[in-house]
Amino acid sequence: MFKKIYLALALLTASTSFIKAGDHLPELNVSKLLQDYLDYKHLYDSINVYERMLNDYSDDLMEDHPADDIYRNIWTRERLNPYKIPIDSIPDSIRIDCRNFVLPVPGNITSRFGARRYRYHYGTDLKLYAGEPVKAAFSGKIRIIDYERRGYGHYVVIRHKNGLETVYAHLSKVLVEHNQQVNAGDTIALGGNTGRSTGPHLHFEIRYLGNAINPENIIDFNTGILKEDQYLITKNQTFYYQKEVQALQAAKYIIVRKGDTLSHIASRNGTSVKRICQLNNMSIKSIIRPGQKIRVR
Repeated sequence: MFKKIYLALALLTASTSFIKAGDHLPELNVSKLLQDYLDYKHLYDSINVYERMLNDYSDDLMEDHPADDIYRNIWTRERLNPYKIPIDSIPDSIRIDCRNFVLPVPGNITSRFGARRYRYHYGTDLKLYAGEPVKAAFSGKIRIIDYERRGYGHYVVIRHKNGLETVYAHLSKVLVEHNQQVNAGDTIALGGNTGRSTGPHLHFEIRYLGNAINPENIIDFNTGILKEDQYLITKNQTFYYQKEVQALQAAKYIIVRKGDTLSHIASRNGTSVKRICQLNNMSIKSIIRPGQKIRVR
C-alpha cells in the first residue's frame, strides 16, 4: 500500500509539467491520497522504531528509553490515543520505573477494569466526594485537558517521564494548564460527577502508547502503594484482555420488536434460541418486551 501511494503521488507530480490548459484529468482525490500516505507512513515508521528497539540486544528491557524516545515526540491535545501502535508491535518485555508514585485519591474501588455488557471499561473507578482533591500519580506533563459530555466529562491526561500516561476523568474542576509540568502528588483537579457518570468518583486509567493497562496490575488500592517499584510490561500478562475486547467488538445487539419471540429473533439472525439465552443470561421461558436490547452474537 505504501509503495502504491508513493508511486501515485510521484506520477501525479511528474505529470503536472505536461498538463496544458483545458486538458481533462481523470478524477483523483489528491487530498485523500496524500492523507492516506501520511497516515500509513506514520504507522510504518512507528512500527519500525519498535522493531529496531526489540532487536537492540544492548538494551536492557527497554528501561533506558525516556518518554520522548518512546512517543517519538508526538505531542497532541486532540486525541487520547494518537499513536495507533498495535500491541503486537510493542516489544516484550518493557520495564517501567514506577517509583515516586502517589495515589490519586484514597477512595475504595467502586468499579474494576474489565468488560461491561456493551463496552469495555479501561480504568479503575475510585470513590470520592465532589470537590475532593485529585493528585497526579507520577511526575510529568499535562497533555490533554478536555470535556466529553457523554464520556469522560472533564478529564486530564498526563504523560509521565517513565513512559506511562494516566487519565483522570469525571472531574468537577481542572486546576492545571496544557503543557504544565507537575510532580507526583500535586493536586491537578477536583473530583466530580461530570460526563457519563452515575455518582461522584474518579475514573483512573494507566496507558502505554495508548494501550490500557489494568491499574490493579501496578497498584494495591487497599494499601495505596505499588505492588512493585518496577513494573514489567509483557504482552500476555499486561494485555490479556484483548480477546475480551475483540469479542465485544464482534458482538451484535438487536432491539426487540412488537410481536417478537426468541424463536423469531434467532431465525432472523441466523442463530439459536439456546445461544441467545447464553449470551443474555436468560432462560427460554424469559419474557422479552418491545424496546429491549438483546445480544444475538
